[in-house]
Parts: sequence; structure tokens; C-alpha cells
Amino acid sequence: MEPQVPQQPVIEDPLEKIHAWQSAFKPSHDYQHSPPAPLTAMLTSAICTEQMMRTDVFENWAVRMKDSPGHMHRKIWEWAFIAQALKERGMLQDGKLGLGFAVGTEPLTALFATHGPNMVATDLFTEAAQAKGWVETIQHASGFEAINQRNLCDDSELRRLVEFKFADMNHIDPAFHGKFDFLWSSCAFEHLGSIEHGKEFVYNAMHCLKPGGYAVHTTEFNLSSNEDTVETGDTVLYRKRDIEDIITTLRALGHHVEMDWREGDGYADGHVDLAPYIHDTHLRLQIERYVVTSMGLIVQKAY
Repeated sequence: MEPQVPQQPVIEDPLEKIHAWQSAFKPSHDYQHSPPAPLTAMLTSAICTEQMMRTDVFENWAVRMKDSPGHMHRKIWEWAFIAQALKERGMLQDGKLGLGFAVGTEPLTALFATHGPNMVATDLFTEAAQAKGWVETIQHASGFEAINQRNLCDDSELRRLVEFKFADMNHIDPAFHGKFDFLWSSCAFEHLGSIEHGKEFVYNAMHCLKPGGYAVHTTEFNLSSNEDTVETGDTVLYRKRDIEDIITTLRALGHHVEMDWREGDGYADGHVDLAPYIHDTHLRLQIERYVVTSMGLIVQKAY
């Protein structure tokens, strides 16, 4: 017998809506063990969904990163999304040069190194990161040990392929311009101080790519409102209209972007993790009074 999924209540107040979602959707962990489905098409820009997490490709990336297949966590989605977007576009191979922004302690640099591309991995200057509290919370990379905490890549190979530099995403070094085949950032540009600063980073980062190169970014996405959001501060939340503005501007500059706006209708898509977060089922979470998830942008630079 199929489990009965309660109807999502229609509630106007965002905070009440969060708690209603949390109480209405109590996913059974049995769903995490269903067979993965094949990924049937090349990725486009998209919103994090359970359906994507269930694909064989995303589960394989989870295993490669030494996580559990079926673990419905948006960080795993972000990393798998970036990895798959770059791999299927031929970027993760010998002879390619990549640029990672705000790599922190994420596993992507080490994971990509196992495929052979050369990379420049960047993070915020240590003093600036410390001022934001990122050093204390272990979100800031200070060297090769930080970017290979999961031991995904042989250390000597990592040092052969990767150069580590400090960088300010609000002031990208012109020395990076026109040099890279691909670049990425994982939930980083929402930490630049404002919605507008994040937008400017996305536009400015395109200067770092060679013609036809690829940029892949993930960021916070506000599911609750296309009007109200957090527009300034240490973490801002991008609305649909903000992402639409980014896409419109990128296209006007001649770059190529496709977007899939589907939000998903699975169990994990309806479950909101409330603070203090459990992180077990964590595709959606509460930040202030908003239901938030992750979304990914894939941009090809104009030729």
C-alpha cells in the first residue's frame, strides 16, 4: 500500500507555513533505499530536488565523496550538481584548467583532481575569514590539508595539480581573466554582503573564463517568497526574481543559460529541517522565517 502524503496546508504567514510543513511531512526512511533512477539528460540550471538526488549519477557522486547514497542533504546535492555539470561538459580531464572560489573545506577540489585537470583553488584571506567567524566554524581553507580532509586524492597528486591562492570574490584579481576552462563556487556568493554583490560576482567571474568555458555556482534559494527576503548581511537569500535577473543579464552579455524551475514533489522536498538542524533529511531548511533550499547555475561563456 502506498503511503498517504498529507496535503500541504495553505497558510499565508511564512513562519506558520514552515511549522505546518514540518508537522505535515514526516518521511519514512524507507524511501531512501529505493533503487536509483538513471539521469536521462544533461543538467541545466536547477533547484535542488529529491528526484535528482535519487538518480544513479548523484548517488555515485555521494559515494565518491565518501557519503551515503540516499542521504537527502542539500550540500551533497550542491557538490554532486557541480561535479556532474562539469564532468558531462568535458571539463574534468587532463589538459583543462579550473578555478574554484571560496573552496573552504568542501571536497570538490580533491575530487576533481582525481580526474586530472589542473586547478587554482582560492579562499578568503585568513584575517578576513577569521573576522567572519569562518575559521572557528571550519568553513575556511588554509591549505591543502583543508581541501583534502576526506582523503579523496593522493596528497602528492593534489599538490601537483592544484595551486592554492587567497582571493576576494568582491574584487576578483584581473590576473585571473581569460585563463580558465571552467570555474565553480559552492554556496559562496550569498556570503558577499548583499544580493547585488552576489550578482556582480557572477557577472565578473565570467571574465575569468576562456570563450566557451563553463561557470557552475550554487547558492541559497528562497522558496517562501518572491517579494520578501534577506537582502543584506552575512547570508542573503536569492528569490526567483533575483535569479531571473542574473539569467537575463548573463544572456544579454551573450552567455548561455538554461533553467529548470521545478521545485520537486517528493517526501524530502516537503520536509523542512528546523534549527537546531538535524541534517538527516535536509533538502529544505528554515533560515529566519523563510523556507530555503539550494539552486545551481550553469553558464557557458559566449564565444
